[in-house]
Amino acid sequence: MEEKRIALSDTAREIIRQKGNASDRFLEIVKTADVKGILEQLPDCQAVVTTGQKATDTLLMLLQAEEPRVGQFSVYNMGNRQLRIYRMPSSSRAYPKPLTEKAEIYKNMFRELGML
Repeated sequence: MEEKRIALSDTAREIIRQKGNASDRFLEIVKTADVKGILEQLPDCQAVVTTGQKATDTLLMLLQAEEPRVGQFSVYNMGNRQLRIYRMPSSSRAYPKPLTEKAEIYKNMFRELGML
């Protein structure tokens, strides 16, 4: 991923799964990631992308940013630079959208960012 300049991270550092499944509904975030600190170390970062509602809610709370619609972005001002915050469809089978449609939304995002 280094050649494409993509980094991956969670918005949480410590969590408690209140039930033995992957549902975010039963996920308690104990300690969040230092997203602002991470972004300060990545001065060339153009965008932050979330793929689930829990991650989106956590990121928006940490940055005090505006929530974009799924497949869209909002602009976040961080000092003297602007970042795009994308809210992408979840890859989960529970998210009711065909995989081909999800892939097209991701493709559009990569195109907008000049990565395709």
